[in-house]
Amino acid sequence: MGTVGGEGTAETQEVCGIGAHGGRHSAATTSRARSWWILMGAALLVLVLAGGTAWTLGAGATPPTRANASTAAQDTPSQFSTPSAAGPSPATVVTASQRARCAPSAAACVDLSTKTAWLQDGGQVSFGPVPMLPGAETGLAPPGPTSSATPTGAFHVLRKKADAVSSEFGDPMPDAVFFAPGGIAFHEGSLTTSSHGCIHLPPAASTTFFDRLRVGDPVQVFA
Repeated sequence: MGTVGGEGTAETQEVCGIGAHGGRHSAATTSRARSWWILMGAALLVLVLAGGTAWTLGAGATPPTRANASTAAQDTPSQFSTPSAAGPSPATVVTASQRARCAPSAAACVDLSTKTAWLQDGGQVSFGPVPMLPGAETGLAPPGPTSSATPTGAFHVLRKKADAVSSEFGDPMPDAVFFAPGGIAFHEGSLTTSSHGCIHLPPAASTTFFDRLRVGDPVQVFA
């Protein structure tokens, strides 16, 4: 009787530990609670760290601004963009009307009205146009033995001489390419002082004309 009414069995004490020990948890219960709080703390730490990383990445990205969008638009070519309206200067190209007035078979063409000359190969411009200066009376008087006007028409290269000198006036005619009667030739000369009928070319251009034109090549001069 004393045993039953006393401290009770060990099984009763283990199962009803709260009542038997005045409110303290059993060792197993306390261990489970401590493990639960550790897991919750670890999960919370993971969430905090993940949130901080996402915030850092988000803060590092620069939001698009109007200036950035404008720059990107300028750097990205548009498939619908149109070429610049400012094309090559007419002085640096042979126009369609000039082509029509110089035969495709001509190796050299001279336009007295624009004071330009160029070389052709198979009807295609191969050099020029380059500036030139015709004879002094060109457009003012008809060409002839006593005129300094450059004649117009279809001619052929007659001869070439790199160090020619005018037999009538004694003037040097470097890189001379003679193509018309009366000693009319392409040669290096001033673009401000007219000749006595020859066609003055800049130094580099006169060299190219001399090197590329051959005896017999057609030359056409028009106004």
